[in-house]
Amino acid sequence: MQFIDQARVQVRAGRGGDGIMAFRREKYVPAGGPAGGDGGRGANVVLMADENLQTLLDFKYMRVFSAPDGQRGGPNRCTGSSGKDLIVKVPCGTEIRDLTTGIILGDLTSPGQDLVVAFGGARWPWKCSLFK
Repeated sequence: MQFIDQARVQVRAGRGGDGIMAFRREKYVPAGGPAGGDGGRGANVVLMADENLQTLLDFKYMRVFSAPDGQRGGPNRCTGSSGKDLIVKVPCGTEIRDLTTGIILGDLTSPGQDLVVAFGGARWPWKCSLFK
């Protein structure tokens, strides 16, 4: 078994869904008006500490984590569905840093502790590094 204590990963939050522009058109309504819906929220990327993991070996092979996007809105003021948050499990004692600035974003020490590293709706990828 290999032991890896550093990994560089790229995370991308889900984009928000597009809204839709629609107008009501009914037979006996002279001015129907707008009836479009809003787009759904993009999903967050969440890192969660897990006591069953011991190494960052999984991150050697999977380096890009992308959360799902929100769905587009619909007619009749229907809001699009939001993306489900992407939860990435890391070992306890993992330190998360921003790769470009080197600032420590968080330290996951106890089991079940979580940290949101990319908020839904962001349109740019974040790069961070993990240290055990």
